[in-house]
Amino acid sequence: MKIESIRVTSFRRFHDLSINDLPPARLLIMAGPNGSGKSSLFDAFSVWLQAHHHGLSWNEKYYSRDPALRNWHDNIKLWFHEQATPSKKSFYLRSAYRNDPEFELSNLQRQGDPTEQLRVRRMIDSDGAVQQNYQRLAADAFEDAFDRLDGKQTIEQFREGAIGEIRDAVKRLFPDLVLNTLGNPLTEGTFQFDKGATKGFSYMNLSGGEKSAFDLLLDMVVKRRTFDDTVYCIDEPEAHMSTRLQAALLQELYDLIPDGSQMWVATHSIGMMRKARELYEQHPGEVVFLDFEDHDYDQPVVLSPVTPTRAFWERILRVALDDLADLVAPKEIVICEGNPSGPIAGKNAEHDARCYEAVFAGELPDTKFISGGNSQDVSKDRLRFAAVFPNVIKGIGVRRLIDRDDHSQIDADEFKKDGIRTLRRRHLESYLYDEEVLRALYDQHGRLADFGDLQAARAQAIADSVARNNAPDDVKSAAPAIYTFIKRHLALTACGNNQMAFARTTLAPLIRPSMTVYEELKDDIFSD
Repeated sequence: MKIESIRVTSFRRFHDLSINDLPPARLLIMAGPNGSGKSSLFDAFSVWLQAHHHGLSWNEKYYSRDPALRNWHDNIKLWFHEQATPSKKSFYLRSAYRNDPEFELSNLQRQGDPTEQLRVRRMIDSDGAVQQNYQRLAADAFEDAFDRLDGKQTIEQFREGAIGEIRDAVKRLFPDLVLNTLGNPLTEGTFQFDKGATKGFSYMNLSGGEKSAFDLLLDMVVKRRTFDDTVYCIDEPEAHMSTRLQAALLQELYDLIPDGSQMWVATHSIGMMRKARELYEQHPGEVVFLDFEDHDYDQPVVLSPVTPTRAFWERILRVALDDLADLVAPKEIVICEGNPSGPIAGKNAEHDARCYEAVFAGELPDTKFISGGNSQDVSKDRLRFAAVFPNVIKGIGVRRLIDRDDHSQIDADEFKKDGIRTLRRRHLESYLYDEEVLRALYDQHGRLADFGDLQAARAQAIADSVARNNAPDDVKSAAPAIYTFIKRHLALTACGNNQMAFARTTLAPLIRPSMTVYEELKDDIFSD
């Protein structure tokens, strides 16, 4: 079951809403701020389902904008791809008010046909489903044991069939959380987990985010066995979750959508939108975005799928951050070179940015450094940092900073015209491994008398680097040898496991305003 077009008139938020040209996609994302009509559309789906198959109790105060229109046929019209025949399983809806904090069962009851039971009638209704799904899993397991299975399965195979799919999905989200049993449904029946070294960890002890994600995953695993030709609707699935968990959950839900079915998600979270964008790029034609922002629903409105352009993502980011952006935002952002941080950050991600922040955190605490890729990435703003941040956070300043490398002063002057600052030295390591900084390190360890040994070793490391056809000012190429000498010479421990970590954790914090190298670096970046 997949929706092709929609017409909703004089209903809840809408005067006259049409949504046209919907492709038979697997996932539809409704994006927009609170109050933009996303939940109202889900209410329209619910009314349509009730009126067709469950009996509708029309609540005029809740549903109708115009008391003269009392017949739902005048308010809600849906068309489906391939002229699909509507049924009791055409829609399955979850409201944003999902909360089953704890439960324990002491008896087992036969569960009825889930298509005869409405999950919720209105999107403002409470929507606890975990206990009901536990009952269904336990009852299905009981029927499997005494009726449906052939008797040749082992106990391990039987348990795997009962909880294996939901256990694996949960473990992908929470690697230290393992669902291992339903307990005894006839006495204190509840979900039992292993969490780290703890055995028999009860469902009631899960965190809010763990319960919220477990609820949605469990519900999809259980219900998709029956709702296999269905439009699934989930309002704000991100509730109680961190940004990274939101993204991982959407991936799991996407993978669980039955073939031939469709999922609609109403969200304004960064994590969900980020994952939706990844899925959009990975699965062309299978992910569609509807933008509910900036529409006057007191007038006729026609929506169609939007192409996720840069402007669209900027609006989404602005909605997701809202006032929080101004609360936690720095006054200025400096986009420098270095590997950007991604979903799975490498050990040296944001290296340059972390070094700069260690240097300037004391004097410039409201300045944030962000690694934006290589020199070309930063100068051309390929990650769109310089374009996006001023639109998201009012009054913020954005600078771009690149290494000197082999750029001439003429090059640097041209860059400056475009708002791009260039270091006067070849790269950041030229400052970090400056003799003034290294002298401070030896002074810190009470070894100034031995500093001449380091000066000689540093000069030799640079000479060896030049012999390898590197430039005389290429301190970065000489840095590993200098780091190795210092670590051995001073017998250092816990100072960084390689020269980059050493630079971040040991050298950068030594650069202080009283130093010439500090003032030079500050002038390179901030002097106007």
